[in-house]
Amino acid sequence: MAFGRRNQVEEEIKTEETKIWACSTEDCKGWMRDNFKSEDTPKCPLCKADMVTSTKVLQVVDNPHPTMKSS
Repeated sequence: MAFGRRNQVEEEIKTEETKIWACSTEDCKGWMRDNFKSEDTPKCPLCKADMVTSTKVLQVVDNPHPTMKSS
């Protein structure tokens, strides 16, 4: 018996190519979305190294905070 699963339609996850900042250190896997950065050129939150721009196909997430806009 499956409780609460009757007539449930699975919603398709929307993805798109997204601008990100990735850590420049080879051993670190840190990255963040461009629209969630807090500085023009962010530092890696994990190892504090410089980050470089890149792209990734990610689930669409909006950031409604007015100071966190992509540039």
